[in-house]
Amino acid sequence: MRIVIAEDTVLLREGLAGLLEDAGHEVVARVGDAEALLAVVAEHQPELAVVDVRMPPTYEDEGTRAAVEIRSRYPGTAVLVLSQSVEARHAVELVRGGGGFGYLLKDRVLDVDDFLDAVRRVAAGGSALDPEVVATLLEPDGAADPLSDLTAREREVLGLMAEGRANAAIAQRLWLTEKTVETHVRSILAKLGLQVSEQDNRRVLAVLAYLRSPSA
Repeated sequence: MRIVIAEDTVLLREGLAGLLEDAGHEVVARVGDAEALLAVVAEHQPELAVVDVRMPPTYEDEGTRAAVEIRSRYPGTAVLVLSQSVEARHAVELVRGGGGFGYLLKDRVLDVDDFLDAVRRVAAGGSALDPEVVATLLEPDGAADPLSDLTAREREVLGLMAEGRANAAIAQRLWLTEKTVETHVRSILAKLGLQVSEQDNRRVLAVLAYLRSPSA
């Protein structure tokens, strides 16, 4: 897989590059700001861009804005955003762009196997959302809680769906049969008024977009 990395901290940037190259991927460019990121994506059109949320010159949302532009202009390039803390507003904007997207806290990189699994999922068109980001997204921000009709088990399943887990992985995590998970998923989508989809990433993105939409 061909990857570009945008991270202003040299130590983390080189660490990520080494980690990905050791896993057999090709890091075609390593940059420290959003402008350079857009240039190398245009040049290489990689399968994946790993992007820091906060980069020079203001260290606010340069990475986020670059990620949005990449997803708009280069649909063949998946985006994995890394952030020091949960910023739900950015996550929601990017999640609504479709599959091939991940949002992880930088601490998750320390769990190498999970991080590399997220890289593979996102590059394949799936999703990978940090559990802390998921928890924030699932918090109702208005008087009406769209999750009020869900059982405790269905909320657990929904949380894992939002992380980008397939039914088989959810079944393993919760010690359930895959058929039971399928039943829960159908019930969740029905209660939320969402169309059932066989494509897991669309299912996840639809749920998250619904939960954070103004009408929810």
